[in-house]
Amino acid sequence: MLSTKKIALLLRRKPLAAVGFVAFFVTVFLFVFSTGPATTKPRYSYAKKNTGWFAQKNRDSKIVTNMPKEHIAHYDLNALSESVKASGRGEVLILTPMAKFLPEYWQNLNKLTYPHNLISLGFIVPRTAEGDQALKQLEQAVKTAQSKPHKFKKITILRQDTESLGSQLEKDRHALAAQKERRSMMALARNSLLFTTIAPATTWVLWLDADIVETPTSLLEDMIMHDKPVLSCNVYQRYTENGEPAIRPYDFNNWVESEEGLRIASEMADDEIIVEGYSEIATYRALMAHFYNADENPSTLMELDGVGGGAVLVNADVHRDGAMFPSFPFYHLIETEGFAKMAKRLGYEVFGMPHYLVYHHNE
Repeated sequence: MLSTKKIALLLRRKPLAAVGFVAFFVTVFLFVFSTGPATTKPRYSYAKKNTGWFAQKNRDSKIVTNMPKEHIAHYDLNALSESVKASGRGEVLILTPMAKFLPEYWQNLNKLTYPHNLISLGFIVPRTAEGDQALKQLEQAVKTAQSKPHKFKKITILRQDTESLGSQLEKDRHALAAQKERRSMMALARNSLLFTTIAPATTWVLWLDADIVETPTSLLEDMIMHDKPVLSCNVYQRYTENGEPAIRPYDFNNWVESEEGLRIASEMADDEIIVEGYSEIATYRALMAHFYNADENPSTLMELDGVGGGAVLVNADVHRDGAMFPSFPFYHLIETEGFAKMAKRLGYEVFGMPHYLVYHHNE
């Protein structure tokens, strides 16, 4: 603080500086100690609703907020699991890699009786000419479906950022020589789709191939009822034989391991895989496709070691724990069969329903 003598000296030598100095302290004094008339409004009113994202308190100490709803979301996954068990319902994510669009697939999907407001859909489409056409058809189908009252909760469409098999003809897709490359590509696509779309509230993930054109309308209810970590349907195909309708097994990737299969694997190089359903690799595994019996209970289960991707229900926690689709040889298995092996290595059981059929498109 300046003394009286110093202020007088300053006034004589630098009058302008002294006046400015005194004016500053007078202003501070009036601002701090003057309350003004009782009716004067404060300069900043915290009773006024805040226009930002963050909450302020009004005069009644109530929170007033303009934060966007669910700007910060909290999920207790244990509580979520218990809630699902109590209600018997949970959010389902149906995931489909789609190289071509089949109207029958879409029609069947829309007929599912599980509440559509609890179903989210996810698709991944390759960057090919056929994929471009599938994308256009899918987008149009989605617009139509979502304009109706019973629309799906959410629909996500991805374009594949990895390579895909050039030809999607059945004979080319299932040629033995193409299996390692094709299924490695499929695994990468599945993982991209899964990791992009799974949400904290997702309870179940249904992997449904784009070629599955017929299922019971109660597919989700029937599978969820079993409450299994991994559960696969038996995939068959309708065809005509001697002018009469018939059915035949299609997916041979649902199997139980055999001693011969283990022996073959033990003699393979690290980068080699076993592909089931081919006479060139006779594993003598028990294939679920051959266990179908029309007279048996469709709810019957059998334990499996490998699964296909036709219609497989996965508890979302299995994926969250790290079970994905290996694009590399994993114990000499790859993609969906490698996923089943990974799930079992994590301690989860894998099951199939041999007498519960879904149908694959017949080209």
